[in-house]
Order: sequence, then structure tokens, then C-alpha cells
Amino acid sequence: MTATPQERMPALYLSHGAPPLADDPVWPGELAAWSAELPRPKAILVVSAHWEEAPLALGATETVPLVHDFWGFPEHYYRVTYGAPGAPALADSVRKLLRAPGMPVQDVPDRGLDHGAYVPLVEMYPGADIPVLQVSMPTLDPVRLMEIGRRLAPLRDEGVLIIGSGFFTHNLAALRQGGLPAWSTEFDAWGREALQAGDVDALLDFTRTSPAGLLAHPRTEHFAPLFVTMGAADAVGELGEQKSVIDGFWMGLAKRSVQFG
Repeated sequence: MTATPQERMPALYLSHGAPPLADDPVWPGELAAWSAELPRPKAILVVSAHWEEAPLALGATETVPLVHDFWGFPEHYYRVTYGAPGAPALADSVRKLLRAPGMPVQDVPDRGLDHGAYVPLVEMYPGADIPVLQVSMPTLDPVRLMEIGRRLAPLRDEGVLIIGSGFFTHNLAALRQGGLPAWSTEFDAWGREALQAGDVDALLDFTRTSPAGLLAHPRTEHFAPLFVTMGAADAVGELGEQKSVIDGFWMGLAKRSVQFG
């Protein structure tokens, strides 16, 4: 039976922050309030900016240690745990949906959740009682990532929350200048308008169609998860049903986070 729109899980693109997000006075509450408004997922599928691997890889399907993939932070950030159950049944479904000629799927059973996955999930689902599966990005090509999202879209009708986890602007080197950089505000405003207009072509070609695109994303891995989310929305005709749930800036970076459906 095909799920009705009321039963279908939304698809999210969120700006995931860094480990110090937990100490921010505002952002954790915004993430918690967002999850409280969503239907409770049966499982969560995360595509994070911090895992690029080809062929496309499925992470651990049982609880394994987190990947603390960051450096130079105070020790307590490395002691954070998030023991969410693995999602072997979801992994089986992903394999069936994605495996095709030219699109192999591999398993990396010891690969735990990285900070692009667990940092926001700690705030959104602190009980760590929902199965989570992380999937790698095998490419940064927006068109191919949208196709992956389209293939994953049926999972939404099975209670799976699909999350593309990145950062709406991401240029840490340029932040050394201090203040709120113009390239971050300009790109954020452009992205908001392009999403509202459903301008898929502009978003796909964002490095050329957006103001300061290469400054906002000198390397595109933090914007790329958006296209998986967009594909999961496009497959069921929901690109026009989007809203920015979180906006504003954090340490100069745009934390815009978007819900489709």
C-alpha cells in the first residue's frame, strides 16, 4: 500500500555544526523543537558531509564507537557517546534500492557515526533509541546525488527519516577574518530564494549561479548532502513543499536547515 502524504516522513537537510554546538545557548533548542514537531521515525538514514567514499558505502549496522573526526577541541568533546541501535533491516533496503549496474554498494561494518551525524542527533533524539544508518557520498556531483536521493525516496513511506547533513555555508579558512562575512550572508540569501522558488537548475549549478559560491563552499562537500535530500523530495513531487526551519548564523556560517514534505 502506498503511504499517504500524512504518513510519509519528511526529508531534511540540516546544518550540523561542530562539537561545540552543544554549548550554544540557542541552536540545540532549535534542533530539539524541530524533531518534536516531526513524526517519530522508525529509523534514520544520514548522509554526512564528513564521509566521502566510493563505491557508496553503508556504515555499521550494530552499535560501534563514534568517529571523532575533528582536532584541537577540549577533551570532553571526545568523550561524547551516542549509542543508537544499528539498522540492519534498513541497510538491506538501501542495498536493494541502490544496487544497479554502475552503482555498486559496499559495507564498512566498523564505520561509526561521524560528527555530521551524531552532533545534531544528540540534540534531536537524545535518547539514542532510534536505529541509525550512515551512508557515504560516493561523489560530489549534484546530479548524481539527486539520483541517489530519488532511489532512496521509497524509504520515507516506511517511516525512515532521510537526513542530508552539511552546512549551508562552509569556509573555515575565510572565517579567520572575523565578523559575519558578506560571502556567507549573500550565499545564504541566494540559497533561501532559490529553494523557495524551486530553482533546481540554479541550485545544481550553485558554484556559478550563486554570489560568492566558491567562497561559501571552496570545496562543495558541505552543500552536497542537500542534493540527496532534494532527490528524496523530488521523487514524490515535494520540491515545492519546503521550508527553512532554522536560519541565522553560527560563528559566521549560515546554519540554514530545510524540511521537504
